[in-house]
Amino acid sequence: MIGSCDPSSFPQTNYFLSSYPIRLLTMVTTEKNYTSQAIPSTEARFFFSQKPDKKEVTPKISVVILAYRSGEGIRNFIESMIQSLETNEPDWEIILVANHFVDDGDPTPCIVNEIAQSHPRIRTVTRIKEGMMGWDMKSGLEAATGRILAVIDGDGQMPFENVIDVYRKLRDEDLDLVKTFRTQRSDGLYRKTISVVYNIIFNILFPGLKSRDINSKPKIITREVYDRMNLKSNGWFIDAEIMIQAGKMNLKIGEIPTVFHRIDFRPSFIKFRSVWEFFVNLLWYRFFNRPMI
Repeated sequence: MIGSCDPSSFPQTNYFLSSYPIRLLTMVTTEKNYTSQAIPSTEARFFFSQKPDKKEVTPKISVVILAYRSGEGIRNFIESMIQSLETNEPDWEIILVANHFVDDGDPTPCIVNEIAQSHPRIRTVTRIKEGMMGWDMKSGLEAATGRILAVIDGDGQMPFENVIDVYRKLRDEDLDLVKTFRTQRSDGLYRKTISVVYNIIFNILFPGLKSRDINSKPKIITREVYDRMNLKSNGWFIDAEIMIQAGKMNLKIGEIPTVFHRIDFRPSFIKFRSVWEFFVNLLWYRFFNRPMI
């Protein structure tokens, strides 16, 4: 029962260790608990236990779904995603990322673990959070075993059909990275204004990239590209870092249009602190070649 679920009691099958630039956390895990130990380090690294052997498990596409605070709505999203994958690319796996804060009341970790128990091609990453979207995204990508990696939010703002759309463009046009750009948005003037200003500043600071709507998803890349990127951001800057790295690597990039739906079951995560983080990281990366957060 979800009502009696305790995320801290989950059997931990997809572990990773993360750090900020100041320290590296090592998690020693058992089925019902973990401990952490600080190790001096200047670089962020990820480690897993019980991670599937990529030589044995290599689906064509891994879909990483960021499910933080998606709640019960994740069920319909996953059902639709499975149907879409089965119809268009039956060689797949799904990684549900529902990392959470201690005692935050979010039922999503329990829900995704319940979903995964009934489907052998769905795995979960449900860890105590030590970062925001970048930390979550990297944990899902590191857990994935596919030759092609897609990332999408699981709250329904972005159409699940777009995963197949970007996958086809990547495959058919022999590209390295494909992303969406939002031509229709229903998330209000505040979010639209921030997005427009952010993308203008991004293209001024990084003029060679010529990419529209940096933060839009889904994004899809090859495994080889992801392994070469060595992403550092643990926060909201992760999408921009991906695109900056793509430009530096001279990747073949494609884009497709999409729509962005409004959701009402939870408030937006884009608060003043997030906006400040976006802009500070843009400047920091431009002049110091790495994200601040």
